Amino acid sequence: MSAGIVFHLLAALAYAVLAISLWRPLTRGGEQVSAGNVRRICLAGAIVLHGIGLTQAIVPNHSLVLGWALALSAAVWLGMVVFWLENLVMRIDGLLLILLPASAIAAGLAGLFPTGHIVAHASSEWLRVHLLIALTAYGLITVAALQAMLMTALDRQLHRPVEPLASRNVLGRALDSMPPLLIQEVLLFRLIWIGFAILTLTVITGAIVSMRLTTELVPMDHKTIFTLLSWLTFGGLLVGRYTRGWRGRIALRWTLVGFAFLLLAYTGSRFVLDVILHRS
Repeated sequence: MSAGIVFHLLAALAYAVLAISLWRPLTRGGEQVSAGNVRRICLAGAIVLHGIGLTQAIVPNHSLVLGWALALSAAVWLGMVVFWLENLVMRIDGLLLILLPASAIAAGLAGLFPTGHIVAHASSEWLRVHLLIALTAYGLITVAALQAMLMTALDRQLHRPVEPLASRNVLGRALDSMPPLLIQEVLLFRLIWIGFAILTLTVITGAIVSMRLTTELVPMDHKTIFTLLSWLTFGGLLVGRYTRGWRGRIALRWTLVGFAFLLLAYTGSRFVLDVILHRS
């Protein structure tokens, strides 16, 4: 068993234990979610384990290996790093209720499906920079999409008839413990602005790499098409936000559509090739 698998499984276990420790009080009637200093330190340790697992799996023996599960794991890991830093500025502990299970699943999948394909031209510095930027954009937008899903559920919760505290189920109490929608919206658009900027760099560096390796500026493959569709979607959302004040459900739908395009750009297609069609 490789070191990458071991560290990924350890990280998945750590995320799962932290998730259970946060969800458990809600199942017993609790109404507030607080990470506390101990859990924040443990979360930092889990993120470190996850990062070591990614390093061991993606860059073994100075080569470069990528697969659908590794790409998803890297995106979620970068998202958790962003969340951890954001949580130092504003208390958004409630988001861990969805981020921790998602991180446990992503790390677990990378441990169960560690295989990938060796990236050609891995010695190219431009290619390495491009992949680093792309994964960073992927991670930021993944967290934005998870937050958009959470905000959608919270919006629906707010439009339901008010129930007595004693009769609310676990999910209802979990949603009640989330940060206010206004704070979440500020964080969401901050993530989208930064993610869009880095996604723009992804498109630019991808064009440079393509010109250097194939003399073609914009290769018309599925990754390029879906990445450009995602870039146009998020660009349209930000233009609509600035000119028409888009927010609420419109913003959430555009965010999820843009994330779906980005997911299809790599992880979705590699999942079909590697798992369903068994091709590398």
